[in-house]
This record gives sequence, C-alpha cells and structure tokens, in this order.
Amino acid sequence: MLKASLECQFCSTLNLVDLSRHDHGPKCGECGKPFLLDRPVQVTEGNFDKLIEETSVPVIVDFYADWCGPCRVMAPVLDQIAQDRVGSLLVAKINTDQSPELCQRFGIRSIPYFARFEQGKKVDELVGTVDADALKQFAA
Repeated sequence: MLKASLECQFCSTLNLVDLSRHDHGPKCGECGKPFLLDRPVQVTEGNFDKLIEETSVPVIVDFYADWCGPCRVMAPVLDQIAQDRVGSLLVAKINTDQSPELCQRFGIRSIPYFARFEQGKKVDELVGTVDADALKQFAA
C-alpha cells in the first residue's frame, strides 16, 4: 500500500491514507471531510515527523512564508507537480514563520527551500527560485 500519515485540515485527526486510491476520494475517518491529494498539503511542526516517517512515497516539502515573493512564484509549479504526481509523490508545505524549530533543525536560512524526503530521511535539497524544469526534475 502506498500510504501517507496526514492530519485532517478540518478536525486535526491523524489518518493513514492509501495514496494508491486517491481517485476514490479518501476521507477523514473522524469527520468524513476529503483529503485533496492533487495539491500540496499543509504540514505543521506537530505532524511533520509523523508525515515524513510514515509516508511510503517520496515527499517534497516546500518551506515558505506568505510574505515571500519568490515563494509565491514557485507555488504554481508545486501545484502542478502535486497534480501530475498524485499517488506517487506527496507535496507538502510548511510555513516557516509558524515552524521556527524545523527551520533551525534543517539549517534553513533562505526561502523558498525545498527538501526531498524518502523513507523518513532527507535525501536532497534545493534553495531559492528555480525554473519549473529544475523543480520538476528535483521531484522526479
């Protein structure tokens, strides 16, 4: 099973979601609201480790801030990657203003900062505004 441990954005319940069944519209086991896997999922410091450790597909994490112009420029590219790779890759977003401990842990000094995780470990990183092809290659 291709799986991800995701927190429901509506009720905050952690769910083990079968990514291979994304076209069946997975729903939260507690409140029944849908998980929209064809777009980046919001992650917090509180659920980051569980997501990274319990997700069986690669995870691309976008460390961003709402005020960051380059981050806003990269957002549509990430949206497209999430849509194109739904079920085989998970795209997550972490707001750096709300997650200072994660930023310190990964030594993030500049955003946008993209990290690729596989089997619970960071395997690659990309910093700054890059062209769409470079980010898609990073996610491949």
